[in-house]
Amino acid sequence: MAGGEGDTKPLHIAMFPWLAFGHMLPFLRLAKIMARKGHRISFISTPRNIDRLPQLPPSLTSLISFVKLPLPPVDGLPPAAEATSDLEGHDVIYLKRAYDLLRQPLSGFLSNSRPDWILFDHAPFWLPAVARDLGIPTVFFSIFIASALAFTSPPADEEQEYRRTAEEIMVKPKWVPFESDIAWRYFEAEKIFSMILGDDLHPNEFYRFRQTLKGCDLIAVRSCRELESRWLDLLQEMHRKPVFPVGELPAPIEEIEGDGWRGTGVIKEWLDGQKRGSVVYVAFGSEATWSQEELIEIANGLELCGLPFFWVFRTQQSSDDSKLPEGFEERTKGRGVVWKEWAPQVKILGHDSVGGFLTHSGWSSVVEGLQFGRPLVLLICYNDQGLNAKFLQQNGVCYLVPRDERDGQFTRYSVANSLKMVVTGKEGATFRIKAMEMKELFGDTKKHDNYVYALLEYLEANISRNV
Repeated sequence: MAGGEGDTKPLHIAMFPWLAFGHMLPFLRLAKIMARKGHRISFISTPRNIDRLPQLPPSLTSLISFVKLPLPPVDGLPPAAEATSDLEGHDVIYLKRAYDLLRQPLSGFLSNSRPDWILFDHAPFWLPAVARDLGIPTVFFSIFIASALAFTSPPADEEQEYRRTAEEIMVKPKWVPFESDIAWRYFEAEKIFSMILGDDLHPNEFYRFRQTLKGCDLIAVRSCRELESRWLDLLQEMHRKPVFPVGELPAPIEEIEGDGWRGTGVIKEWLDGQKRGSVVYVAFGSEATWSQEELIEIANGLELCGLPFFWVFRTQQSSDDSKLPEGFEERTKGRGVVWKEWAPQVKILGHDSVGGFLTHSGWSSVVEGLQFGRPLVLLICYNDQGLNAKFLQQNGVCYLVPRDERDGQFTRYSVANSLKMVVTGKEGATFRIKAMEMKELFGDTKKHDNYVYALLEYLEANISRNV
């Protein structure tokens, strides 16, 4: 990469996230920060995914272009399925197969458009080779925090993945030199291990991470030094290339202060009628799914806790035609709301009546909760959520709903007691205080934007202009 010192010409940056909204949305938030500095972004995904993304503010429509690459058909993949949220977990392998077939159309776009850099996700392990042939430098952007990335991905000199059983991902990896209890619990490991395995034709997740980290020119991580300094340093030692934290990507000020209720003013009216710090906000992201038994325990836990609650209940979060307990909504009417449509999460979390957040520990939800100082009660579903939760627990930032370590079962009583303790109990004061301390960090949008600006300065100084 040739230096471009003194060259202030705006960059053209391509972005290629994995086909999950928990990945696409952080990429889009990063794109907006970069575009506000005058850089041009080509955001690449499939047609249906792009159509489902939030609308851009008018000031950025000329700087962020959406590039639609049709997803190739694959046996086993429903025609309308273009994101992980469209599928059951065991069917995501078909989405990965289709995603890998985007290599050729993506190569064509990059060859024609010649961006200065491409930021990409962990899944397209083949992208660095494509970009290298075209002379385009690459940034692996990890939506996973530094500790989770270091846990998941072996160092550069580790030729083979030594962890071949679920039990081996329940302990600290051999390359982590300091004390840490960040690892998956037994029930999480059993669930995640079967999901990350590939097949005879397609690589598993460990392989994708390893090849991506080997092939990229530099690593950008959704993290900050105030939270994960030693993990960021470890990543740089492990992979022997620049590692840039890009901050936590909190919601921007205009999203917090603007009129973001978008036709859901009835939610605000209900929240306005509740006491300050009394409401439990319940949301498990766009992809978490619960069995009928688990769903009943969550609902009954909310009923038993006696606190006002607002539950964003997505139909895909219940499998096998799961239903809420009979009469649940009638019995909790007035005290609780089960909301079955889109809800403005940032606006709800920012409301003074919210006193706690029951969530799955997806990092975007964690950031939005702590941005407003809301204490976290975590009920893990799958993927990196268990690693996020252990990191937060290790730092005293959250409370995990107690559950059986072997099968992951939890009860209505563990849900109810956890919520009462964290939101109103004396024992929960430490979590409430810690959440307010975290608000100082996660709510400082200027601090986090400055991390992105530092990355941009490096990208501007290390490009080879394509003609």
